[in-house]
Amino acid sequence: MHPPRRSARLLAVAAVCLTLPLLASAQSPELKLPSFTDLKGQATESVDLTLGWMPLHLAGWLMNDGDPDSAALRKTLEGLKSVHIRSFQFSTDYAYPQAQIDQLRAQLAAPGWSPLVQVRQRGDQQGRKKENVDIYVALEDKKVRGLVIIACEPREFTVVNIIGTIDLEQIAGLRKAFVPPAKGIAQLPPQA
Repeated sequence: MHPPRRSARLLAVAAVCLTLPLLASAQSPELKLPSFTDLKGQATESVDLTLGWMPLHLAGWLMNDGDPDSAALRKTLEGLKSVHIRSFQFSTDYAYPQAQIDQLRAQLAAPGWSPLVQVRQRGDQQGRKKENVDIYVALEDKKVRGLVIIACEPREFTVVNIIGTIDLEQIAGLRKAFVPPAKGIAQLPPQA
């Protein structure tokens, strides 16, 4: 009678061993961002910012504990693993490769990503004031593990990829910390 129990255990162990690689290869909230090397030379302005775990936590460590805004930002930074920002402005319309933007959006169709906001503004007949904004979150166990913002205008596009555990209410604090007030992320209002 013991041999059948042993084979059941072996089957259970084999099943666990076979599913571990699937769990390990779960969708990461980090996008595979193109290098955009050609665009840096064409752009009138460009931002290529990547902050990993160490600089983010060092920034939090240097913040003033007595200031309520700094304390809130510090709490937000504790849950982050990295922040990637790519932003380009051009002197002509649609100087950026739409195919690369579409490839980024295609990554967000993978399991684990959920659309939070999608804005499509057609603009006028000449294509001016046209704006597309996509905001996606990567959810796991009802917690946000990642956030992506893709904002495109005729002469500008911005990609923001935040990896780590973050409360949606904390995003406004990150926006203040990493985006100059005059720029905004495609002029999103603070509550967006």
